[in-house]
Amino acid sequence: MSIISSDSISTCANCGKGGEGDDIQLKSCTACKLVKYCSRECQIAHRPQHKKACKKRAAELHDEVLFKQPPQLEDCPICFLLMPSLWSGHKYMTCCGKFICTGCVHANLVNGADLCPFCRTPIPGTDEQFMKNYDKRIELGDIHAIYDVGCLYDAGTDGCPQNKAKALELWHQAAELGHVESYYNIGNAYMKGDGVQRDMKKAIHYWEQSAILGHGGGRHNLGVHEKGECNMDRALKHWMIAARGGDTGSLEKIKQLYMEGHATKDDYAKALRAHQAHVDEIKSDQRDQAAAFTDDNKYY
Repeated sequence: MSIISSDSISTCANCGKGGEGDDIQLKSCTACKLVKYCSRECQIAHRPQHKKACKKRAAELHDEVLFKQPPQLEDCPICFLLMPSLWSGHKYMTCCGKFICTGCVHANLVNGADLCPFCRTPIPGTDEQFMKNYDKRIELGDIHAIYDVGCLYDAGTDGCPQNKAKALELWHQAAELGHVESYYNIGNAYMKGDGVQRDMKKAIHYWEQSAILGHGGGRHNLGVHEKGECNMDRALKHWMIAARGGDTGSLEKIKQLYMEGHATKDDYAKALRAHQAHVDEIKSDQRDQAAAFTDDNKYY
């Protein structure tokens, strides 16, 4: 059954006004986009008979966005290979605001350069110097700098006193500007009750925002939640998308679903192939060398 777009509707769903010759401005139902109304009063009056169809279509529209394959990360600006999705696969440079893959960071370090691999600015040697760089980036509206300082307050490191409320304030600020990890961290805070009252509904909302923007961790957590609710098909959808983006934990969850009889052998095979394709795309000798380097101070 095809869905009629509200663009083709010219009359109020309640009173029928707004046809040819009527000088009435109609507004679509913001939740489902299926019908239009000439006034708030008509929308309220029509609600009892419209509620079921509205809720169903709103859920469909939500899932169309939620389960859409998210955009990939950008390429490393030095080696031009796709950036690894894991946080450990790239480094944020506080001097220029660039993300550099750990392979290029490691190569720069091995070559003895105490400079940013991208802008060649000297690497800060103290917490105070790092914070000065962060302050400059924040003044420029750099959302990742805002997020990073939030993480410092959350952990109470690098000269920042532990302050969960301040961390959440900064993450919300960055999230409102579209920062993916901020959405994820806020979701985790609500899930754990860390600095806020525990609220799974809000946790899921923020994880969904992170997943839509391509965060594998947020997508993975949504899959865990759906499995807990016995929604195996939805859990599988989340984990398939996350596995295609390189999330190993989601790949393991799909294997578990297969072993429990909730996913097919073909599902698991597709997940394995997609995950391996991502691994092959981000692989390089430099990155392998960086992964094997275990010095605690390896990235400045």
